[in-house]
Amino acid sequence: QVRLVEWGGGLVQAGGSLRLSCEASGSIFSINVMGWDRQVPGKQREFVATITSGGNTVYADSVKGRFTISRDNAKNTVYLHMNSLKPEDSAVYYCRLTTLRSNDYWGQGTQVTVSS
Repeated sequence: QVRLVEWGGGLVQAGGSLRLSCEASGSIFSINVMGWDRQVPGKQREFVATITSGGNTVYADSVKGRFTISRDNAKNTVYLHMNSLKPEDSAVYYCRLTTLRSNDYWGQGTQVTVSS
């Protein structure tokens, strides 16, 4: 079983910054992909960013140049540094871990609200 716990969300003004963190525990193997998705009520969950255990990253076009994903493999923790936040970034952000067998696990989510 895999458990993901996120923290770091909150309320911030447009143009501000936040850092989200997510720690994984349980049946984790060193090789996996971790990332972040987000969801607004009434809309589908959308991809934000991922990072492999080797450090390769992929970003959604909407966050490129503003968000940075990183991870600490020793701590099984992934981070999302969000800069130049916009009101349209407001959402519940979910941490995701994908195993080698392509099984996905998500955390409980953390709310990010950006005021204009």
